[in-house]
Amino acid sequence: MQLSIDGAGGIDGASGIDGASGNNDDVPAGHAVSRLRADRIARSSRPFLARGSRTDRCPKCRVSFAHCLCAACPTVRTHGNSAFCLLMHEAEPMKPSNTGWLVADVVADTHAFTWARTNADPRMLALLSDPRRQPYLVFPAHAAQPERVVTTVEASPGGRRPLFVLLDGTWAEARKMFRKSPYLDRFPVLGLTADGPARYRLRRTKCDAHLCTAEVAASCLRLAGEPDSADALDAWLDTFVDLSMRLRGQPVQE
Repeated sequence: MQLSIDGAGGIDGASGIDGASGNNDDVPAGHAVSRLRADRIARSSRPFLARGSRTDRCPKCRVSFAHCLCAACPTVRTHGNSAFCLLMHEAEPMKPSNTGWLVADVVADTHAFTWARTNADPRMLALLSDPRRQPYLVFPAHAAQPERVVTTVEASPGGRRPLFVLLDGTWAEARKMFRKSPYLDRFPVLGLTADGPARYRLRRTKCDAHLCTAEVAASCLRLAGEPDSADALDAWLDTFVDLSMRLRGQPVQE
């Protein structure tokens, strides 16, 4: 099955954000998505008013204080060979359902940037050009030119570390980001295949193979030979999804 990414974020002020909270206290230090969210809030001229916005949430796990998940969060962030670059579309850092946040919880070398078609963040461009890294743009193979597609993560000349670029947004947003990001055109496209239906159930999808960002990241870690990190991320995602489903009054998969 082809795999696509469900999940992306912006910094400029806007309303209509799903489940966003204006609380900017106690931002987790060194957490890329949390910093991006804090930056967006600081630049906003209007409050974020949408479904779930009135819930008083823990700033670290994004769950209501009454059901805080922080005690279950992995206590040691992994420092493996792989890194992630999350290109987040518009509102994603503000959404409690975003799973790019979970990637940054587990993988220490995670970077998050707001997606822009033309005025790309110079820090992101510098990261992508770092000679110590080998970027892979993770996206369904059928959307890319065949000559760009790879299905494995090979050792790079000079020991360059894999940097997985994930387009974090809804499927429609991710497709737009893929088509309209010329600064990504020079990188190989890592075309993953889903081993089974998505375990993420907090957003509706049109296809069982539309995996969330954290599921995609776990697949990348396995390809890079880091199964322990992948298992930790999968376990954290399952904990997050199961509690979220319980709080919504929806059945939890055993």
